[in-house]
Amino acid sequence: MHIESASLGLLIGRLIIGSLIAAHGAQKIFGWFSGYGLKGTGEFMVQLGFQQGRIFAAAAGLGELTSGVLIALGFLGPIGPALMISVMVVAMITVHWRNGVFATKNGVELPLTNATVAMIFAVVGYGAYSIDALFGLDNIWTPRFTWIVLGLGLLGGLANAALRRRRTPVSV
Repeated sequence: MHIESASLGLLIGRLIIGSLIAAHGAQKIFGWFSGYGLKGTGEFMVQLGFQQGRIFAAAAGLGELTSGVLIALGFLGPIGPALMISVMVVAMITVHWRNGVFATKNGVELPLTNATVAMIFAVVGYGAYSIDALFGLDNIWTPRFTWIVLGLGLLGGLANAALRRRRTPVSV
């Protein structure tokens, strides 16, 4: 495949995925695009077992908004994808896992796909049509550094999910 075609494909993918994830974060934070805002999302987080619902809603929303913008712009290498992976891991564990694989039953399909695409962007790079390429930053993201950052994103998501408290059924 021609390098220019690959870069164009990466640009299109980055713009679509990045914009959708950023918009998803804006739903959580600002209530835009028919979202619930911090109040509604915070209440949902409490139902998931996070005691400080608004704080976790803000963290998830900011993680999605930031990762989406970084990916859409092709900026800061694996940092945006690692943030997206972190948020998607929490979503998979706390919301979707119990529902199986497919989105038709609210399963892990969509957050798993988003996390996979994020990992692809991190490993492959953003291409020639990115801010990283424009400023020569694409050469500083070594494979080792990329995998370390992705690992930290995964660990951050697991640690975040571990902070929730599952409700124990009350027996009468």
